[in-house]
Amino acid sequence: MSAFTRSISKVFESAIGTFKTFPASIASAVGFAVVTMIRIQLDWPEQEAYNFLFNCLHLAFAVGAIFSLAAITAAKVKFNTAKAFLIANLLGVASVVVTFLLLYFFGGSEPDRWANMIVRVSGLAAARVSVVIAVSVLSFIILAAQPKEQSDFSRAFLMTHKAFFIAMIYGAVIMAGTSGVAGAVQALLYRQMSSKVYQYIGTIVGFLTYTIFVGYFPDFRKGVVDDRRENLQKQPRFIEVLFEFIMIPIALALTVVLLIWTGKTLVAGQGASFMRLAGIATSYAVGGIWLHIMVTHNTSNLAKFYRKIYPFAALLILAFEAWALIVQLNRFGMKSVEYSFLLMWIVAVSAVVLLILRKDKAHVLIALLVSSAALVSVLPLVGYHSLPVRSQISRLENLLVSENILKDGTLVPATQEPERSVREAITDSVTFLAYAENANLPAWFSDELGQPNNFKTQLGFEQIWPDPEDYFGEAPQEVMGVSLMLANGAFEIEDYRWAVKLQNYEGKEPGSAETVVEGDRGTYKINWIVDTVSGMPTLEIRLNDQVILEESMRAYFDRISGSYELGPRPYNEGTLEEMSHKLESPEIEVLLVFNNIDFNVNVKEDQMHYWINLDMMYMREK
Repeated sequence: MSAFTRSISKVFESAIGTFKTFPASIASAVGFAVVTMIRIQLDWPEQEAYNFLFNCLHLAFAVGAIFSLAAITAAKVKFNTAKAFLIANLLGVASVVVTFLLLYFFGGSEPDRWANMIVRVSGLAAARVSVVIAVSVLSFIILAAQPKEQSDFSRAFLMTHKAFFIAMIYGAVIMAGTSGVAGAVQALLYRQMSSKVYQYIGTIVGFLTYTIFVGYFPDFRKGVVDDRRENLQKQPRFIEVLFEFIMIPIALALTVVLLIWTGKTLVAGQGASFMRLAGIATSYAVGGIWLHIMVTHNTSNLAKFYRKIYPFAALLILAFEAWALIVQLNRFGMKSVEYSFLLMWIVAVSAVVLLILRKDKAHVLIALLVSSAALVSVLPLVGYHSLPVRSQISRLENLLVSENILKDGTLVPATQEPERSVREAITDSVTFLAYAENANLPAWFSDELGQPNNFKTQLGFEQIWPDPEDYFGEAPQEVMGVSLMLANGAFEIEDYRWAVKLQNYEGKEPGSAETVVEGDRGTYKINWIVDTVSGMPTLEIRLNDQVILEESMRAYFDRISGSYELGPRPYNEGTLEEMSHKLESPEIEVLLVFNNIDFNVNVKEDQMHYWINLDMMYMREK
């Protein structure tokens, strides 16, 4: 018990020591934890009125914790005076207050437009908070890299990663241990223990994990040489092996693939979709630069080769990605994906050029470049929420004017249906704008224009989208099938006596349903049984415990497959005849009406899967 007590006390002593080193940061973490515990204590009906307040407090304390960490580190590195230390902590407190006030009074959502019953923090406000936190983290790493005699950016970058993962490991172990103790107490001593106990434990462990993270760093005070610093900044041997024998070969292999793609593009043109290229290029650029920084001091031949070849290969690959971006912009205009990729492309190209010219001295400039790009992405006029919207408004206006649908600031339904490519482009822009948050839309663009019925009424034609291959590229189809949904409408049921509702998953077997109907002939027991492997349903009806009807839906699926070809398609509207199936026996007649059906074949595994959502079963006695 004494060893356990000493272990626990050491953890709390470390937390107290961290509080003395970074008071405002740890105080903000305490505030975050307290708000979390209050939310745990309050159930949702009680918490609903305070939900927005708690969200604002959570984000404000998160900003305070990370901003204070950077501000206090700056005070220690640059000045190391009591006055500077006090000012830094006061700035940390001020960051909490300012962030909270801005969020609470200006960061709310628009519940009327989105039909939300509660006010929430808008996506733009949350994004701006995230940017402040990210910039604070990068600022902390830049400051932790000083003085130059003791560190540099790559070493501070590695040290921050080590602190994070070590804190996460400690936190996971503490969480597992304390949860295990709580579970034993609940199982053996107090079965009525609330599940909220585990949430409280998680909150406390999260706070301790943050103190472990902050407490990992050396003494940053100006003029002080911390003997631990060299060891904290050193790459462990297993990390060197990970980079040298796993991550660098993977990065080089991806480089080869992308270089081959550039050659193929020169010969045959662009084959893959922009969405796929954007994802690969972003991963390559961000991951490649990150790896380049992490292996700055790795002396192996492979690491040296990677540091030399990566910037030039990335520059060539990014040049061809720019061409793919231009093609995409000409076809679809600028939306969120294109905006994000453009910003990433600018940062990546600038970063690799800096790596070529300044090598490891470029790291701080790259961090500043990333911070600047993050700030630009949430600024008015040029942010992710503004520039794509204005681009799509301009694109849409040009399309509508060219088709005589927009006249003098008023929408006039088209008298003649435009060609498919124009309808696709209009649908694409309208859908993007209709669901863009915080969008400043023109007066002629109503909030309901994105709804299918309003779209057709105001523009004169139905929505239509490009084929999925245009967005995601062609890929071998492993799964092909048919999906149907019952079209809206009415039909007569006067020939039937009972409408029987069979709710799936209420039967004795998984996916089955059962009910009982009292008729003139006796008691009908109705079972809807679904095969757990294939999903094929079977209807079984018993009269006075004697089976009078037992039919699989295979005949129904065979009938539908004769009308539709298997393929990668979205839901089609089915008629009542297609979405119903009649069955009968000498005693009864049954009409099954399905809300939606889906059956597909997995070409790779050579398996059929079926799904039926039974809307209603109508039945009569003969």
